[in-house]
Amino acid sequence: MDLALALIFLVFFPVSVFPDAQGDALIALKTSLKASETQLTDWNPNQVNPCTWSNVICDPSARVTSVSLSSMNFTGSLTPKIAALQNLTIFTLQGSFASGVIPKEFGNLSSLTNLNLENNHFYGEIPSSLGNLKKLQFLILSQNNLTGSVPESLATLPNLINLQVDSNNLSGQVPAHLFQLSQYNYSGNHLNCGVNYAQQCEPPDDDSGPSEKSKVGLILGVIGGFFVFFIFGASLIVWLSKGKHRGYKREVFVDVAGEVDRRIAFGQLRRFSWRELQLATDSFSEKNVLGQGGFGKVYKGVLSDNTKIAVKRLTDYESPGGDAAFQREVEMISVAVHKNLLRLIGFCTTPTERLLVYPFMQNLSVAHCLREIKPGDKILDWPTRKKVALGTARGLEYLHEHCNPKIIHRDVKAANVLLDEDFEAVVGDFGLAKLVDVRKTNVTTQVRGTMGHIAPEYLSTGKSSERTDVFGYGIMLLELVTGQRAIDFSRLEEEDDVLLLDHVKKLEREKRLADIVDGNLHTNYNMEEVEMMIQVALLCTQASPEDRPAMSEVVRMLEGEGLAERWEEWQSVEVTRRQEYERLQRRFDWGEDSVYNQEAIELSGGR
Repeated sequence: MDLALALIFLVFFPVSVFPDAQGDALIALKTSLKASETQLTDWNPNQVNPCTWSNVICDPSARVTSVSLSSMNFTGSLTPKIAALQNLTIFTLQGSFASGVIPKEFGNLSSLTNLNLENNHFYGEIPSSLGNLKKLQFLILSQNNLTGSVPESLATLPNLINLQVDSNNLSGQVPAHLFQLSQYNYSGNHLNCGVNYAQQCEPPDDDSGPSEKSKVGLILGVIGGFFVFFIFGASLIVWLSKGKHRGYKREVFVDVAGEVDRRIAFGQLRRFSWRELQLATDSFSEKNVLGQGGFGKVYKGVLSDNTKIAVKRLTDYESPGGDAAFQREVEMISVAVHKNLLRLIGFCTTPTERLLVYPFMQNLSVAHCLREIKPGDKILDWPTRKKVALGTARGLEYLHEHCNPKIIHRDVKAANVLLDEDFEAVVGDFGLAKLVDVRKTNVTTQVRGTMGHIAPEYLSTGKSSERTDVFGYGIMLLELVTGQRAIDFSRLEEEDDVLLLDHVKKLEREKRLADIVDGNLHTNYNMEEVEMMIQVALLCTQASPEDRPAMSEVVRMLEGEGLAERWEEWQSVEVTRRQEYERLQRRFDWGEDSVYNQEAIELSGGR
């Protein structure tokens, strides 16, 4: 059975979409740190690549560049396998209670610029191999149980500007060159900092106070600066008054960091300042993270007027035209206005950041309401699920058939369908594929999406179309009916179908529709409506994109028009395919133990 399953997966999922050495290294890290069941839950092989995992950031070429695991309360240690992350520039494990030794393999991370292991329980020596990290700028090892000396090799690092090793059990002489760093702290150890080099273990702070001469200079400087500012302000007022009296209609903008509230020309889209969003999200605190996907993290925020927002930080945006190109693409998204599409409030750009601002959705996502409910939470009842199915279809229909140019979502799933205060479906993240891939055609080098939701032709060719979204929508319908994930390895205990699509197909063939429905609904649903939704889902997930209905057809079928005809046509195709399979089986006399079973034929058919 294991071999059969492996071959099925090789047929359906190209090797390139399985987690590579990067994914293996991160999974090994999760294991060695002994992450709990509630930690890093999306770090699993079911995603296209590690770039979709929480606390992981990649560059546009899908290479892991940052791993941030601060304040995670781990109980394990670091793994040497982390050395496989050859493009890693930032690794943070601050305050996570990890223990063990610091692997010498960290010295192989040649791209590393920032290593922060502060406030853990690491013991043993500081690896001398860290002297190989020629790009390293920040090395923070404070508040651990490290012993031995400060390696001489660290003094050879050409870019090191900050070294913090305070509050350990280090001993010996600190290398002389390490006192020339911009920032350092060797206090709280048994280190020799002053015998030979007349240095202090910690740079003197400013509490001792400046000299009397320095104080006088400071006071005169403040008075002089205030005087110049006063003269400039008075002149500005006079100049403005003259302009007003001459009939001029001047607009003067004073750009003060953190107080900018400008609006750009198109629509009601607002340009936020970086400081404004930083304050709203508590400096993009991890406790405010609502979720993370292939495009970046989403943070909950509250503006100064108490408006609740959701802020998405794009992680791999690149544009040849900088701000201007970004604004053009944002404008394209902003003009897609529909009750079932998430409205864009505004955006923010800095030389290194691109952020999008949306209204906060009170009931979060469909996926959350299906699978992350707590005791006492309201479950999605059947009428609400029907409303979500139709609302999502209408939103996608608008993107495909009423936007010019049309917008392809590329990652339609329950997690990207949000719910407002009335549990109305609101499609989120639309247009971001176009926004991020502004220099690319519809053939992409990086397949975006989540395993189990991605159309087969997109996996095999990298080409996406509106029918790619139709496939994802069909899987989302199955999520709505079953409450299950698109791929679930726990089903291996009872059957071979880890894919929700295959699981539902099997039960539908066996006329076991009651076994398909989410158990949380109990018997509070209409079986005829369940059957209709399953039929629409299976029509949307046909192997050939040409056979799938357009979203406008899906809307009509959900409203009760034309489904019976399309379903009858699909059934006849399925019968023909099954007869062909049986003919081949008789011809080659395949036995029951053959790895080339029926599921493998279906998964590879039409691709």
